Amino acid sequence: MTPPPAVAAVRRDSAPLSLPEKKPVVAPKLESVPLVEVKREERRAPARADRPFKGIALILLSTTFLGVSDVTAKYLSATLPSIEIAWIRFLVFAMIMVPAMVPGSPLYALPTRRVGLLLMRGAALLGSSLFFISGLRYLPIAEASATGFVAPLFVTALSILFLSEKVGVRRWLATGAGLLGVLIILRPGTGAFHVAAFFPIVSALAWAATLIMTRMMSGREHAITIMTYSSIAGVAILSAMVPFVWVTPTWHDIMFGILIGVASTLGQWIVVLAFRYADASVLAPFSYTQLLWVASLGFLVFGEVPDAWTVVGTAFIVGSGLYTAHRERVRRSQLLALEGESSPNA
Repeated sequence: MTPPPAVAAVRRDSAPLSLPEKKPVVAPKLESVPLVEVKREERRAPARADRPFKGIALILLSTTFLGVSDVTAKYLSATLPSIEIAWIRFLVFAMIMVPAMVPGSPLYALPTRRVGLLLMRGAALLGSSLFFISGLRYLPIAEASATGFVAPLFVTALSILFLSEKVGVRRWLATGAGLLGVLIILRPGTGAFHVAAFFPIVSALAWAATLIMTRMMSGREHAITIMTYSSIAGVAILSAMVPFVWVTPTWHDIMFGILIGVASTLGQWIVVLAFRYADASVLAPFSYTQLLWVASLGFLVFGEVPDAWTVVGTAFIVGSGLYTAHRERVRRSQLLALEGESSPNA
């Protein structure tokens, strides 16, 4: 409940105290409590807990699952179209989320007032996945993954437009350094450049849009609601697209497709859990360990060795991301300090 204004509180304190009339207690009618509101109360997000080491452990675990998902997607891209791989991934995702779609289930999470925004987020997540898988068909996995890690830089730019955040000169310089790292990896204008290199960049932009919409719903929607609508949007859109590119998969392809869906869903879920225990600025440095996983698995599975340009460009991208996370931590500390100074109870 919203606390009463200070003026009203003072007036009540200065007024003579009078005992209210006793009235018979009448049980409220069931119809007076909307079902949607009840469900919304049940789906309230768990309270945050300040346990950074647990958050770090979870984010490290998530990079393992996400790395396996990416490598498996590249492996399947040799035999199946990107749209079909993404369709299998989101189909498995939706099957995992079925308990949250069934009315009467303890996990039922569909009631919401933000259906449009949730479906838009799901479409953005689908775009990120689809473009990244498309790039994996033509690019070394370490190069595609490193380029995809420019998403935090896009978040910086998009937060100005959609969240009205103020970005200082130092964060813009960090963003510029990250984009320079992308140019070092892609080397446009040289024989090493491939037009498919744009796919991970578009994927990163779509992922940044996903994160912005997630921030817009932060504290208003439960994680299970957000994930459920993402799975619904992804399956619906891809089911309309997949008949035009359909290639009958073998049982071998289906098993690896299921692995992609399970690994990516677990990875995303663990990331959500990690953010319950630590801030993004604390977890961001450890999310880059996913690059180590994909580089190692890329070498073991495909024999790919990142060249010197990819390593140098990756260093620029990671460095800019770490500095952006540092500035975010400083900004949050300053805001908390200002709130403490302005609070009469501080």
